[in-house]
Amino acid sequence: MNVGDFEQPPIALDNQLSVQGVKLGRMLFYEKRMSKDGSMSCASCHRQEHAFTDTSLFSEGVRGKVGKRQAMAVFNMAWNENEFFWDGRAHLLRDQSLKPIQDSLEMDESLANVISKLSSDQTYKDQFMRAFGSFEITEEKMSLAMEQFMNSIVSVDSKYDRYLRGTVVLDSNEERGRLLFFAEYNPSFPSLSGADCQHCHAGSNFENDKYLNNALDTDADMTDDGRMQVTSMASDKGKFKVTSLRNVEVTAPYMHDGRFKTLEEVVDHYDSGMKNSSTIDPALVYPLSNGGLQLTAEDKRDLIAFLKTLTDEVLLTDPQYSDPF
Repeated sequence: MNVGDFEQPPIALDNQLSVQGVKLGRMLFYEKRMSKDGSMSCASCHRQEHAFTDTSLFSEGVRGKVGKRQAMAVFNMAWNENEFFWDGRAHLLRDQSLKPIQDSLEMDESLANVISKLSSDQTYKDQFMRAFGSFEITEEKMSLAMEQFMNSIVSVDSKYDRYLRGTVVLDSNEERGRLLFFAEYNPSFPSLSGADCQHCHAGSNFENDKYLNNALDTDADMTDDGRMQVTSMASDKGKFKVTSLRNVEVTAPYMHDGRFKTLEEVVDHYDSGMKNSSTIDPALVYPLSNGGLQLTAEDKRDLIAFLKTLTDEVLLTDPQYSDPF
């Protein structure tokens, strides 16, 4: 597992990565027998060329049923420390791995049926033996193997990473966009004011392990309670996981409901389209109450140019993450 310049991730002590465990998890991730009609696998909605997410607004499950939220990207999960899914309803990655299988809008299969199908295949029995020392296939072993594979998917080699290492330089637009990304919003001094993105998208993985309301809707217009569905706390209404901006160029559409088709629309939202509500993140109140970020067309162009330096072409084509069948 190449972690690049990242710190070593906090992999669970009871499920350290092994060559055979990761191999089994990869097989399961691409296994279409995990779905009721054999038509789809985890990879159907998490495609490598799109940083393991889906370009559909809402992913289509078996029998053409459509999900309720945009599929999330699957990379750098090993550094995720605040639960999984947009609302955090899965505590561990191993818990998350089994839920789409059983979801009636997704793969719509029972775990018992999956185990029965895999147990009739000697190749799988042999691989479970190599990974876990027993031919027996269980829910727990399946989840542990898929957790291992997903934890092995890393994105650490974008142009920006190479820039930090000093092996490439950013062009003038990308460099100006970098400065805008990390500069704080300062309406009193427009020439110094930035896009203030780093408050929510910080650190090596460009996220902050939080659930926030990013001003998409007013209270009256909210149709998805987000994190509140899990915590039952009114203060969590409309809050969703802050996702990594790595590979954002290839993960459209954007937001939990895929409402924005382009990065230009996303930037326009933070510049002048934010809406106030009772749970809006405090960091967004200041620009909202002062007329927005007031970005120029050139600012927006350069900011997007920088965001595109976060694309990791290695991740998108690396054969170790591809379909093994």
